[in-house]
Amino acid sequence: MMNSEVVSSKKEDEKKKDSSKVYFFIIAIAALLATNIYFYVKFKTNGEKVYALTVEKENLQVQIDRIEAELDKIDVENVQLTPEMTVQKEDSRTEIAELRKKLENKSITPKDIDDAQRKINLLKKQVDNYRIDVQRLIQENQILSKQNSNLNESVVEKNKQITSLTTTNSELKEKVTTASALKVSSISINGLEVKRNGKESVEERAKRVDKLKINFTIADNSLAKSGERDIFIRIIDPQGNLVVQGDNIFFVHGEKLQYTFKHNILFTNKGEDYIVYWAAEDGFTKGAYTILLYEDNAIMGRSTVVLR
Repeated sequence: MMNSEVVSSKKEDEKKKDSSKVYFFIIAIAALLATNIYFYVKFKTNGEKVYALTVEKENLQVQIDRIEAELDKIDVENVQLTPEMTVQKEDSRTEIAELRKKLENKSITPKDIDDAQRKINLLKKQVDNYRIDVQRLIQENQILSKQNSNLNESVVEKNKQITSLTTTNSELKEKVTTASALKVSSISINGLEVKRNGKESVEERAKRVDKLKINFTIADNSLAKSGERDIFIRIIDPQGNLVVQGDNIFFVHGEKLQYTFKHNILFTNKGEDYIVYWAAEDGFTKGAYTILLYEDNAIMGRSTVVLR
């Protein structure tokens, strides 16, 4: 009886030990499972955070790329910026470079992301204002360009009018000058012989002629001014040579001409007669002598006398 009770007691003790071992393993397995679950959740949460930061960084990079592309697009306009606008553009470029540098930092935090987003929002507004200023400047330049074009056209048209008026005035002046030139209404030339007693008589024989008497009348001209005038006289001898005494030069329409002699008269514009005398240094020869009278760049008249 005693042995049976001892055996039964041992069996109960073994059962208790086995139960304790089972409980221990169950607790150990549960703890292991809890630890695995903890680390799984922890690593999963960290992974999700890293992924979220990466996505946000890429989003911020895209926004920066768009802002920089907008600046590049504005620069293509090739507008002459004001000093203030140039500073504004350079500040935007500097801010973009700093934001890119921050986003490249591998230890960036959510706070850094939020700060970068705030700066990007401000940068967007700054670039938008800069773009508006550039567009306004382009419009102003277009208006000024159109005004300058219209002004240039007006200047060209005015220059044409001035040129036309200058040409017209020049032509008118030339016509007035031509119209106001003195003209001989009549002219006569005679050979004169001077007697010993000083009396003069008309002579046609060359060997007896001492001088030529040139008698001319100037026609009235309402456009001509009264006053002293120089009459330039050119004499062509029977051999067709211009009789020149010294270096006598005058101008007719800009062309140099030699003259035989000149005579000063007082033009009264009353149809007066004038007399001029000329004596040949070597005497006269047979043939025709042609006399041409000039005044103020124009010929007044001409006539010929034939000596025999």
